[in-house]
Parts: sequence; structure tokens; C-alpha cells
Amino acid sequence: MSVRPNSPQARDIAHVLHPYTHLAKHQETGPLILTRGQGIHVFDDTGKQYIEGLAGLWCASLGFNESELIDAAVKQMRELPYYHGFGSKSTLPSIDLAEKLKAMAPANFSKVLFVNSGSEANDTQIKLAWYYNNARGKTKKKKFISRIRAYHGITIAASSLTGLPANHRDFDVPLPGFLHTDCPHYYHFAEPGETEEEFATRLAKNLEDMIIREGPDTVAGFVAEPVMGAGGVIVPPRTYFEKIQAVLAKYDIMFIADEVICGFGRTGNPWGCQTYGITPQALSCAKQLSSAYLPIAAVMIGEEQFQAMVEGSKKIGTFGHGFTYSGHPVSAAVALRTLQIYEERQTFEHAKTVGVRFQARLKRLADHPLVGETRGVGLIGAVELVADKKSRTNFDPKQAVGMYASTRAQEHGLLIRAMMNDSIGLCPPLIITEAEVDDLFNRLEKALDETETWVKKESLRPAA
Repeated sequence: MSVRPNSPQARDIAHVLHPYTHLAKHQETGPLILTRGQGIHVFDDTGKQYIEGLAGLWCASLGFNESELIDAAVKQMRELPYYHGFGSKSTLPSIDLAEKLKAMAPANFSKVLFVNSGSEANDTQIKLAWYYNNARGKTKKKKFISRIRAYHGITIAASSLTGLPANHRDFDVPLPGFLHTDCPHYYHFAEPGETEEEFATRLAKNLEDMIIREGPDTVAGFVAEPVMGAGGVIVPPRTYFEKIQAVLAKYDIMFIADEVICGFGRTGNPWGCQTYGITPQALSCAKQLSSAYLPIAAVMIGEEQFQAMVEGSKKIGTFGHGFTYSGHPVSAAVALRTLQIYEERQTFEHAKTVGVRFQARLKRLADHPLVGETRGVGLIGAVELVADKKSRTNFDPKQAVGMYASTRAQEHGLLIRAMMNDSIGLCPPLIITEAEVDDLFNRLEKALDETETWVKKESLRPAA
């Protein structure tokens, strides 16, 4: 596609640095420019309509034109457009939102600290755990364990938790003290004849071995997404989190739940923790907290951790952490209205019901010649494209088969995301209807058929 001089695409190329983008190719093709939204659809600058098959970035739960959220933002803008939380200041929206979050949380949390993104939330969890352990005299307890193919953000500490190669290469992360245990992807990493339960037992044993090797008195926390999102929508094997939590409890290691993607109805329950029987000591949430209409995220911690932090502030004279926009009143007002809408419209119940149709259509794709595995829960899923179904062998990453399928889907008016191992992520807005689910998958099937034709034409082969 040629880019016209002085067009919005040309101006974008000249001035904007894009996240998660092949920057060299972008210089040639320019961006897809979106100009408006309606329900689960967005429209580009030519008027073409697309189903947003990833809810933006796993986040636009109420779609793209929810007037109640716009009204909440405007109302708060007129009353108090900004204030901070430093030095014992507060605003009513942040108080109301904290109270609401605690009431609906999957564990008994004491306090809520507001930040601006999932990355900031997980970065903050690391700092708070260090502060907590210093306050209780366990000054060596500082290491963190996450998992290969996890995604926990892109600040320096959060990207150290993240377990994806592209987030590490040439950025000089992970930092020392950040460890990565096994990826719980049964499809690729189970041994021949191993059941899901046996796979989970082995992974829990490997985690325990890592903790013992490092020294239990040096490990502060384990951070996990209930379902691994950006790593390819990896659903945990049966009994996995039960066994992982037993190991962590044995060695006094905090379980910090990263609910940034899974939280607020995505897995068929209000929280992914409830879907998988997780009782965390701390929790991060973001994205669907405000349906992504304004940036906001939250860190929830327990009473024991809070009291240790109180003692630390006595010693130091302040709690030296927070952001200019922590608990921004407009963002908090929009988030509060989002949570109220979820209740008033029974959004989670709707998503659970429609999720049955979504998962049924997803599973049907397992028969496609290119699809090695379909996986998902609720209204989140993925299809993994493989070069050889029998051996479960992926294509060479340089062939970018997943990206080709994503491009074909875009031509058919479906925006999806290609991830590691040519996995195609699907995560539509929670308001999607069964008819719209069928429309989404019909478009995806066309894209997969065209990708299969291209693969045959190019004689693409498995990775060496």
C-alpha cells in the first residue's frame, strides 16, 4: 500500500513512535487509522467497519460508544477534573471505587492503591513486597518468580516479570533477582502419556526445586495470570493452581494475582481467581476496570502487609510511593460507573452465557488443517497455527504465518492479534451477542482458509 504525501498515514509515519510494531515495515505501510466506534465495532478513516475481536487490547468490555461512561466522565470533569492523593488528600470517586473493589474482590483485601496501568500495578506490587519484607525484618526476601511466556507489563521491573523474549532482547532485562519457572502449556510441554494432573504435579515440583535452590528466605513473591493472555491465552492444566499455592504457602511466598486481563467477567466469573480456585495475598487489576475508557488500574493488598507498611512509614516519616494521577477522580468516576453497569445489566452473566457459544465455535476450528490447538475459557480464546498437527510443530517464526492470518482477517473486517507461536488471540467485548460471535468466527474462518492456501502456495515448512 502506497502512502499519500501529507495524508494522516504519512503524518503518523513522520511523527508517531508505535508500541509493539515492526517499525521498519511501518515506515512503508503506515497505520490503520480508526475514527469511531459502535458497540463491538470500530470504523477506519475510509468508513470500513471491523469487529474488534480483541476488545482493543483485552479491555473495551462495554464496547466503543457507551454513553453512560462518557456522561460519568463529563459530570466529574465539571465538578473536579483533577486532584491527587498525596499528603492525605482524597476525592469521593476514589473512595467509592476502592470500597466497591474491596466488596467484589476474590479475597479479603484491606487497602486499594490506584495507579494508571497494569504495568504500573505489577511494578508497584514488587516495590510493596520489598517494602513489606523490609518492614518485617526479612531483608533478604526480595526475589520474584513468574513464568515463561507470562506477560506482566513493560516497565523495567514488570518487564523483568514478563517471560516473553521480544520484551527482553536488547532492553537489558530481566533484572537480577527475577526468575521464570515453567510455562503451564500442556499442549507443548507435557511429556508423552502425562495427564494434566501429572503435568501440574511436575510443574509444582519444579517450582519447589527452584525455591529451594534459590533459598526460600530470598524469594518474596510469585506472580501469575489466571489465564496467560499475551503469551498465547494459555489455560492452566487441571489442579495446577491448587498445587502451586501449596508450594508457596510452605515457604512463606506471596501469591500475587495478575488479573489485568482476566478480571471483571472475562473467564465466566467476576475474577479469574474464582474460576481457578486462587486465593491471592495481593491482586493487580486494570483494563476492564474502566472498560478502557480512561487509564486506571488498582493494587489490592491484605491487612498484614498494610500494617507492616504502616510501621515502615513511622520509621521513614512517609510512604514514599505513588503517582501524580493515582486515583484520578475522572478515571475513578468512570471505573465506578463501569462496575455499576456490570451489576445493573448483569454483564458477567451475559458474558458467561455467550461464552458457551464462543467456546463452541472456537473448538470447531480444531478441525481446520492449520490449527494445532484451540484453547480458552469464557470470552477469551486462541487458535494456534501449526505446520504439522501430528507432531505439534510450529512454523518458522520468520514466516509470520500468524501475522498473515491476522492481516487476512483485517481484510474481512475482523481485528485480532497474532502472538507467539502463531497463536491468534480472541477476546471480544463482553457485550457481544451470539449472532455477533458467529459473525466473528465466520470472518476468522475465511482468513484461515486463505492462510492455508498461501501456506501451500509458498510451501512453508515447520521450524527447524
